Amino acid sequence: MARYITITLIKAAVTCRARLLDAEAPHTCAAVWHALPQAGDAFHAKYARNEVYTLLPRIDAAPHRENPTVTPIPGDVCLFDFEPWEIGNPAYGYESGSVAGHDQGATDLALFYGRNNLLINGDLGWVPGNVFATIEEGLPELASACNALWLRGVEGEQLAFARA
Repeated sequence: MARYITITLIKAAVTCRARLLDAEAPHTCAAVWHALPQAGDAFHAKYARNEVYTLLPRIDAAPHRENPTVTPIPGDVCLFDFEPWEIGNPAYGYESGSVAGHDQGATDLALFYGRNNLLINGDLGWVPGNVFATIEEGLPELASACNALWLRGVEGEQLAFARA
């Protein structure tokens, strides 16, 4: 039986529903499912293009690569597991003392709302993400809200993930 999560931009009051890809990414799905609910500051990607994400304290048992991609499509929901040295660069713009500076690393839960994404970072090179869910309901509304974040900024916005 399929499992679903909701992904919400709290301030924008926009929610979508995504189906977990248990067959393709069983370990990632299990790790995320057991860690839910989660919420954190929303960020719009600088490099990847049409991506909104949140950084969380590292999820226990976050798997290594599983169902990876460097070219996510609209509706893909990905997990990235980062070591502290991978995202601690001050040039990335995260505030001092934020989850990005945590000495245990961080988990990045991201959604992709448009086409032509490329997961490459000037400091690290390719940054594959584990595709663990696909948005099945609410993507057009979410894409509009995410584009507004790109145009107007993310200050005060929260991105929340919960079991549906």
